Amino acid sequence: MARTKKQPIVQNIPEAAARKELITDVIETNYMPYAMSVIISRAIPEIDGFKPVHRKLLYTMYTMGLMTGNRTKSTNIVGTTMRLHPHGDAAIYETMVRLTRGNESLLHPFVDSKGSFGKQYSRDMAFAAARYTEAKLDPFCAEIFNGVDKDAVDMVPNYDNTLTEPALLPTSFPNILVSPNMGIAVGMASSICSFNLGEICDATIALLRHPNTTIDTLLDIVKGPDFPGGAYIIYNRESMKTVYESGRGPIKLRARYSYDKEANCIDVTQIPYSTSIEAIMGKIGDAVKSGKIKDITDVRDEIDISGFKLTIDLRRGTDPDKLMAKLYKLTPLEDSFDCNFNVLIDGSPRQLGIKGILTEWIRFRMNCVRREFTFDLGKKRDKLHLLLGLGKILLDIDRAIAIVRGTAKDSDVVPNLMEAFNIDEVQAEYVAEIKLRHLNKEYILHRMEEIKSLQEEIARLEDILGDEIKLKAEIIKQLQEVKKKYAKPRKTQLISEEDIQVATADDFFENYNVKILLTNDGYFKKITLVSLRGNDEQKLKEGDRVTFVEDCDNAAEIIFITDQRQLYRARVRDFDPVKASALGDYLPAKLGMSDGEKPIFMKVITPDLEKYNMIYIFENGKGVRVSLSNYQFRASRKKLSSIYSGASPIVAAILEDKPKDIIIVSSQDKAITIKSALIPEKTTRTAGGSTLFTLKGKATVVYADDAEKSIYPEPLNYRKIKVPATGSSL
Repeated sequence: MARTKKQPIVQNIPEAAARKELITDVIETNYMPYAMSVIISRAIPEIDGFKPVHRKLLYTMYTMGLMTGNRTKSTNIVGTTMRLHPHGDAAIYETMVRLTRGNESLLHPFVDSKGSFGKQYSRDMAFAAARYTEAKLDPFCAEIFNGVDKDAVDMVPNYDNTLTEPALLPTSFPNILVSPNMGIAVGMASSICSFNLGEICDATIALLRHPNTTIDTLLDIVKGPDFPGGAYIIYNRESMKTVYESGRGPIKLRARYSYDKEANCIDVTQIPYSTSIEAIMGKIGDAVKSGKIKDITDVRDEIDISGFKLTIDLRRGTDPDKLMAKLYKLTPLEDSFDCNFNVLIDGSPRQLGIKGILTEWIRFRMNCVRREFTFDLGKKRDKLHLLLGLGKILLDIDRAIAIVRGTAKDSDVVPNLMEAFNIDEVQAEYVAEIKLRHLNKEYILHRMEEIKSLQEEIARLEDILGDEIKLKAEIIKQLQEVKKKYAKPRKTQLISEEDIQVATADDFFENYNVKILLTNDGYFKKITLVSLRGNDEQKLKEGDRVTFVEDCDNAAEIIFITDQRQLYRARVRDFDPVKASALGDYLPAKLGMSDGEKPIFMKVITPDLEKYNMIYIFENGKGVRVSLSNYQFRASRKKLSSIYSGASPIVAAILEDKPKDIIIVSSQDKAITIKSALIPEKTTRTAGGSTLFTLKGKATVVYADDAEKSIYPEPLNYRKIKVPATGSSL
């Protein structure tokens, strides 16, 4: 029946349901149990280094007898594991994939695999279905099950109370810091990186011997994380110390590469554990498309049976190290692993540093070893008890045989033996079950010797269990054996922050060929070659002229010398490109020159520039040559002062990059042209020089330049073969 407008939407609400409830109460009763279940039973590893699904899977394989023998199909393993972990076959199989040798996620894999299990460093390289792959436990697993059958850990019922499983695995080494582990729970997460097994064993031994071992000492032993994928850690001791102390902080990783000069390509062979080859290739492609990088012609995945390889083809003339510095900046070739050492300790999540985790593992392991030795002690005491009863019988074996033969009822054999030899029921039962063939001298002597060895072993075990130092010594011995059998050299190497080349924002600019010009009045132009096509007529202020012109690229650096003894260094890319029809940048304002200061020289910095000389011609007729090596162009300074003598105002600054003729003109319209070699060379840049032009009266030098660029016609007509010289009329 259709509802009328007067009918309420909800009818007959029970009084209890209609009452208002506080949101905090609802969360506490409904959400908190779920959150704690996720934290404790799913996402956060415990002190043995495993999440529940890892533990259930490995223990199932152990009970299936896969420590030895041949591999079995992965489907068999997954199906059997569901008796302990009923969360679906896909989740179990994905867990197993990560534990395999083939996936390369772990420094020390727990599963010996056959088939395609994908790769940790590739998100697209999928693993094969479980029906196609095979697996068994790796021999390394002996170290995580050692003592599990000797009551080393608690056994708890599975979800339907039909089986039992270990609450923890009695790992004989701190697996929590050797196997990387990540998980996201409700309200918290865990991200534990892997460390080198040998270093962790050494650090644990140091703590067992000296519980007050400092973080600095641990840093000297455990150099840093060791990732299955290798790569480099950009090492900073203080930040690493923070991670070791608090269990939280970033670890900077960068890829390892080599340059193939013959093929002109970069081969990246190791990448950060926290990224994938697809993510890197995607970011490189974005950088190329956006124009940030123009030195790459191709990027391809060359992963094969020999291992990881990412190849980057370069354009001719590209500096591979500078390109990689840019790629480290723009792509996950440099990435961070964010450490967050959340671990379940006695069912409660705690964030611990390296020392805290090792201390808790030592406490856990000592309990395991104590329980294991207690189990062995109980077994040996039971056996000794039986043998002591046998010893009493063997003192008069004929009497024992007579009692057995003379007893009418089978049920009376044990009571009669107990009464005759003063032994208990267990001992009498053991004696009654001895085979007739064992009643010989050899058997009797061996049993007596066994009693002696059992008594010695029991005394040793009691001694260890009663002395904590000896218990620690046993753990140290086990750790030394683990290190000897399974330790490997570090895969991840450390490099100092000071040793790496870091790309800055200035490295990311578009490079192209340009023509640069400087005018007599101080205007500077940067013109692209494209805009010059068909229009090379330069717009200038009235009376101005172009004094310097050079071809270069946008990455070049240039120097300017001014009439106030200053040298300025600038980058071509800092100037905006203009058209020939524009005046350009007024250089004194652009470079922040002093009032009245004017540029008189411009030159692009080249690798061989310091081999040449600068020639300075002054108003008083003097001139000097100064080596450009005095100016140290490789330094980062943007301005140099007092670069030439201030005894007389300067007229010209000329580059001597080869022997050349210099024309000098006075205010009396007299001129001389001399070879540059006649101008004296001085070692100090502020030297006043020697007289070149003999001036009369109040005459001064007003013009000087390279004769090839002279504004006066026929400059060689004023040739002089020695200095000082008197000028000839123009």
